[in-house]
Amino acid sequence: MRPTSSHLLLCCCLLLGVGWGLPARADVLLTAKSIDVPGVRLQTVTVRLGVDAAGGLGLQLHAGQADVPAMGWRRLGLTLDGNLQRDDRLRWVFDGDVRLAGAPGGALSDAHVNILLSESANTLLVDILQGKAHVSTALPLDQPTHAQIRLDNLPAGWLQGLLGTVWSGRPTSGRLDAELALDLRDPGIQSSGRFTLNGVGFDTPTGTLAGQGLNGTGRFSLDTTDGPARMDLDAALRGGELLLGPLYARLPDHPVQLGLRASAQGGAFEVSRLRLNDADALQLDGALAFDAKGELKTLKLDRLHASFPAAYQRYGQAWLSTLGLRDMRIAGQLNGSLDLRTDGPHSFAFTTDGLNVADAAGRLAIEDLHGGLDWAIQGDRPATTLGWRNLQFYRVPNGVAQSQWRSHDGTLSLQQPLLVPVLKGQLRIGELDWRPAAAKGQRLSTSMVLTGVDMAAFSQAMGWPAFPGTLGGAIPSLRWVDDRFELQGGLSANLFGGFVDITRLSLQQPFGPNPVLNGDIALKQLDLAAITSVFDFGNITGRLDGSVDDLRLVDWSPVAFKASLLAGSGGRISQRAVNNLTAVGGGGIAAGLQGAVLKLFKTFGYKRIGLNCTLQGAVCQMSGLESGDDGYTIVEGSGLPRLQVIGHQTQVDWPTLVQRLREAINGAAPQIR
Repeated sequence: MRPTSSHLLLCCCLLLGVGWGLPARADVLLTAKSIDVPGVRLQTVTVRLGVDAAGGLGLQLHAGQADVPAMGWRRLGLTLDGNLQRDDRLRWVFDGDVRLAGAPGGALSDAHVNILLSESANTLLVDILQGKAHVSTALPLDQPTHAQIRLDNLPAGWLQGLLGTVWSGRPTSGRLDAELALDLRDPGIQSSGRFTLNGVGFDTPTGTLAGQGLNGTGRFSLDTTDGPARMDLDAALRGGELLLGPLYARLPDHPVQLGLRASAQGGAFEVSRLRLNDADALQLDGALAFDAKGELKTLKLDRLHASFPAAYQRYGQAWLSTLGLRDMRIAGQLNGSLDLRTDGPHSFAFTTDGLNVADAAGRLAIEDLHGGLDWAIQGDRPATTLGWRNLQFYRVPNGVAQSQWRSHDGTLSLQQPLLVPVLKGQLRIGELDWRPAAAKGQRLSTSMVLTGVDMAAFSQAMGWPAFPGTLGGAIPSLRWVDDRFELQGGLSANLFGGFVDITRLSLQQPFGPNPVLNGDIALKQLDLAAITSVFDFGNITGRLDGSVDDLRLVDWSPVAFKASLLAGSGGRISQRAVNNLTAVGGGGIAAGLQGAVLKLFKTFGYKRIGLNCTLQGAVCQMSGLESGDDGYTIVEGSGLPRLQVIGHQTQVDWPTLVQRLREAINGAAPQIR
């Protein structure tokens, strides 16, 4: 904007000089197909000169097209209207209005301009006012490509044309003040100076670089003359938001020092020097680069020091949310480094002498994390130690542990078995190899043995009724493949006098918004009396076998399974349990047994109990021991009175079935819906 106004008006003054030498008369009309001065080209130009009422020289100039390539201004309409006179010091003074049509941000769309030309001082002074914006420019007449410029309250949008010659970003809001020097070159410009930002915002088409409500002061230099456009910036920013690729900052009210050296060409943007210093939150030195599509090419942090919780609140919250870790509570300090490229990570390291981390959902909590890790995609890195006082994973607490690690040719390996106390039992992690750079395929492999975990404590941690027994198992291989954890082997829980075996387990996106769990569950000889006493379902004796195959949980809620439950060796069942099974199956009492007769007996003998449910979508396909025209048998009685419970609903809405089970377990009478 600054050189444009100055040079366009310089053209006008040259035309006026021609007009002044003509004989004075009412109207003189001059036309030119084009006028070229350094950095400016006017086309289809008309100049109308005439003597105004005060005896001065009136001027009207119109250019059908004005181009200033270095400023990114093309095909603008230009109109200049005012009067010209000489003061007592023989200086030319022009006072009038200037209007540019089509300039970005409405620059000079309706401005007042004052021009002072002094041949003795070799100076052209231009003063422009539009609304609250004020622009003052000084140019030497013998070097019209150089300007000293002062900007006051300039709308940031007026810079869109200039920024468009450097990168794809655009200012969106705010104003700025500046004092700068500017030189027009062929091609490009060179400029440097100092500035003050007031609520400035900017954006890019890809959204990878953006800012909003930025305030601050600083110095800059810009050079677009040879090869990529180059810029240096040293600023003290205060307040507002800033996005640099994956780095999002919610800046505090006190000054944050930001320094960068950047280059841009063909839409690509590279910051070869990035330095940020927020005294009580984050300090970093590094670099980053984006390709022409706005995709991150490199992010290199040579030095990072974070102090929490301020670093999380101002800089880490958005990034951790993309990993599924929201509403984190973090306290302590962390030092680290990172080398991230298009093909994945190339190195990372961190150390801490005590960090506490927890997410609001209860999926992860670490108390007194100390030590660190050091990994690189090539070569060897020094051995490290990482330990904690307490680690909670999905509400299951793990006790004090310390691990030894070493990186070799891209694999971070556990150097000795890791023993972790878990709910009165123990988790033993044998070998563990992690390949952070594996974009696809196997990223992690390990083996684990779980022994003696107290099921009552585990149930309490999960918010379940207190199950007696212990949990243990061997997992000879756990693999992280793509975004999924796969368990070879299985877990076995000694519950209710029998066993629950869990096999074919896999967990996808464990920290994502919707984790997915798959697996098979086998039930062997569980004591029904112990089960029904825990769940307050009504008493049933006997032994239960069954399976839950192809189980699929999304965000820990079932969406698919094939369940089959069978008590095939007989036993006794209470009146209340009969009522609950009848309601769950949506059935009734068969064989003519009336409610009045049912009330005479507290328990009944049964030969078999069987119930099956196949969940697909939101509907459960129900069946039992045998199917007939009138339904399916759930309870096959034994002895007198002979009891038979028939289920009539073969398709039950899953939420309805869950509600029936919840009412039965909580001691309420389930309602048939």
